[in-house]
Order: sequence, then C-alpha cells, then structure tokens
Amino acid sequence: MTFKMKWTLIAEHADEWIGDDFLQAAAVLNERVGAAVTASGMATDAQEHFRETFLGPIQDGLTTASKSAVESGLEWSKATGPLLVTLTPTA
Repeated sequence: MTFKMKWTLIAEHADEWIGDDFLQAAAVLNERVGAAVTASGMATDAQEHFRETFLGPIQDGLTTASKSAVESGLEWSKATGPLLVTLTPTA
C-alpha cells in the first residue's frame, strides 16, 4: 500500500515523501531531518539529544504503529517536541 509521509520540523523544515516501504520511510526521515538538524547550527551534543529524544521515537513508530494504521486505511501521526510526522494512505 502506498502512503504519503509529511513532516514538519518547527521553524526549520517541512517536507514529504511517497512510498510503500515503512523501513525506507524511517530511513528517509532520518536522512532528511538529520540533515536539517546538522545544518541548524546546534552543538553536536544538542544534535545527538535531538536525534535520541525526538527523531528516534518517531522512527520506531514508523515501523510499528504507523504500519498497522495505514494498512487499515487510517492516518497516523506522531509529534515529539518540535517534530511532527503524518502518514496517510494514498490509494
């Protein structure tokens, strides 16, 4: 099942991706949000904290709870701190 993933990093970045692989969605999110965090100018320890505290829990949800919701035809969203991610079935 194809789905659209949208995410917003408050005051920094918004983007979307369309695909059908939840593991790939987690990798894309990690890559693109990680690049925005790296470019933000945060100190290295703050970047690591962001990845562990905010990005990590959402990535975990992408391969578990979001998959169940989207495969049932439902939207899934999760917010942690300044990061909001939404998955919506497209077909």
